[in-house]
This record gives sequence, C-alpha cells and structure tokens, in this order.
Amino acid sequence: MEKWKTLKSEYIHKSPFGNIRRDHCELPNGIEIEDYYVNEYTDWVNAIVITKENELVLVEQYRHGGNDFFVEVPAGRREGNETHEQGLIREVKEETGYTSLREPILLGEFMVNPGTQNNKVKIYLLLEAFKGDKQDLDDTEEIKVRLVDFDSFGNQILSNSINTQIFTVTSYFLAQQFLVENQNTK
Repeated sequence: MEKWKTLKSEYIHKSPFGNIRRDHCELPNGIEIEDYYVNEYTDWVNAIVITKENELVLVEQYRHGGNDFFVEVPAGRREGNETHEQGLIREVKEETGYTSLREPILLGEFMVNPGTQNNKVKIYLLLEAFKGDKQDLDDTEEIKVRLVDFDSFGNQILSNSINTQIFTVTSYFLAQQFLVENQNTK
C-alpha cells in the first residue's frame, strides 16, 4: 500500500476550537478526490480518576452535537506550553475539583477518527484521587460530578443504562485491564 498524495490543500474554516481543511488528493491508483475534508484539532487528554474508595469520578454535561446529556470521563486539551500530564491534571481539577498526589499513568494513545480528524487522544489513569478544590468551570461549562463504583461501571456501559461516548468506554476498559494486570502495585 502507498499513502495518498495531497495535490492541493486549503482552509475553509479556522477557529480556536479547530480547523476544517479541504484537500485535493490523488490515490495510488490515480483516482483523484477533489474535496476531501479534514478536521484539525489539538490532541485531547482523558482521565480515568479513581478515589481511594474505588469510586470513579465522572462528569455529566450537555453535548450539543448529541443533543443530550452524557456521562463521561474528565477530558480536555492542553493550554499554552503544558505537557499532556499538566493539561490532564488541570482539566480534572477544573471540571471536578479532584486531584491526586500520584503521577498520572499513561494507558494509551490513539487516533480519534483518522478518516476525518488529525488528532490523538491520550488516556491517563489517576489513582487515590481526593476532592481538593471546588470546580473551576469556564463560562460555557455546566458540569455535574458523579461518583460511581469503579467495578460496576462496566456493567452500566454494557447494559446501555448510561448515556456515554466511545472515549469513556475505551478509557474505562483500558483502566480496568491495567488494574487487573497490576493488582499488587495499586
């Protein structure tokens, strides 16, 4: 297999939230696609936050694209010159008020949707979290913190008894696998 060639590229929209780029591509077999749209975003960080009491710290918020309320892991993007870990810790603190004295554990790094997006999501685990502060939300955020027993959350996902999204599902099952494999180091 060979990569596609980009013959022309132009931005049709730019904003602080992301850009939309239109590429004119040539496939290895010579076929051309004149209007291939790519959404450009910064990388995201997701956090599986578990308290000493084995509670999973989740956020519930309205998602306009989905036209509903969703239960999710705390997540966001880096600001300025932050490392991924610093951005993650800040996002968790802002969205939930929770923090941990332990270093974040990287569980994985994945492309979000490589068919149409250029960004990655990095998934971290924060153990022994505790409520250290109040939420510090942006003016456009309204977030309810939800604590759920970590071990039972998988059943809620599998039974569709909560409204969630793929990043929370992936993050949860990666954390569950990590904890099973590292039982003695928790």
